[in-house]
Amino acid sequence: MRRGWKMALSGGLRCCRRVLSWVPVLVIVLVVLWSYYAYVFELCLVVYLILYHAIFVFFTWTYWKSIFTLPQQPNQKFHLSYTDKERYENEERPEVQKQMLVDMAKKLPVYTRTGSGAVRFCDRCHLIKPDRCHHCSVCAMCVLKMDHHCPWVNNCIGFSNYKFFLQFLAYSVLYCLYIATTVFSYFIKYWRGELPSVRSKFHVLFLLFVACMFFVSLVILFGYHCWLVSRNKTTLEAFCTPVFTNGPEKNGFNLGFIKNIQQVFGDKKKFWLIPIGSSPGDGHSFPMRSRNESQDPLLANEEPWEDNEDDNRGLTISISYEAYRVQCWKSL
Repeated sequence: MRRGWKMALSGGLRCCRRVLSWVPVLVIVLVVLWSYYAYVFELCLVVYLILYHAIFVFFTWTYWKSIFTLPQQPNQKFHLSYTDKERYENEERPEVQKQMLVDMAKKLPVYTRTGSGAVRFCDRCHLIKPDRCHHCSVCAMCVLKMDHHCPWVNNCIGFSNYKFFLQFLAYSVLYCLYIATTVFSYFIKYWRGELPSVRSKFHVLFLLFVACMFFVSLVILFGYHCWLVSRNKTTLEAFCTPVFTNGPEKNGFNLGFIKNIQQVFGDKKKFWLIPIGSSPGDGHSFPMRSRNESQDPLLANEEPWEDNEDDNRGLTISISYEAYRVQCWKSL
């Protein structure tokens, strides 16, 4: 009887938590709906409405995609089979369990490890984690290329929707900036007492205040994520350096500025501003700088940034070649 009550209470708490998790999203939706009403119907700035609606459409479109694009989970080949799961759970010696995971990981394209050098294994999902995959305690699942769990979209940001999240931040900044700049002249009229309507005064004042407040916070967040994209890092990797088979490497996924951007937005620039999935790959494996260097020793001495100037490129190659000759000479 007591166990039944505990299960019912636990289920009720989970249900309440799911409902409450939508509160931040509801707040954002209400603020946006009010801003639309105040801007379009109260102020009725006809000259600005065409561009306003274009920005508004992309803003709401990317917000919708960020919320309702489900996080992508590892496919079945990364899960332990029933037999392997039984063997792993029945084995009591940690060193044997560790070796079992090493043997299983040899068949998979995984190159990152834990801080102690062990294979990254999720004991809740019973799978070997692909590179850049992490377990989200809120979503209760492993998410491919997990960046963070965002309460403002009530979703986990990862491989499947990171592009949409970046676009949402960009269009949010543009939306707030556009409202603030177009409403500012009316704010000056309000300050001088030239607005006769009391309702217009209220909407002008709060439109400018809310737009500026959100603009400051959003531009900082957007700038931070732009920096992450330029380095091909996730938020988790920025705080905790990924560990590879040959040790920690903070620039392990840094391929150069242009290629880093293409890892999120894809090769076709016509899709960069549209919330359509265009990220390359399947989210289970990613190109790594260390692997490129192992294939070509000359790359080890090059900077991770691409340079399009012929002179600088020739200089880099010549320096790399000299370093390579010295290295070969020392090995003799």
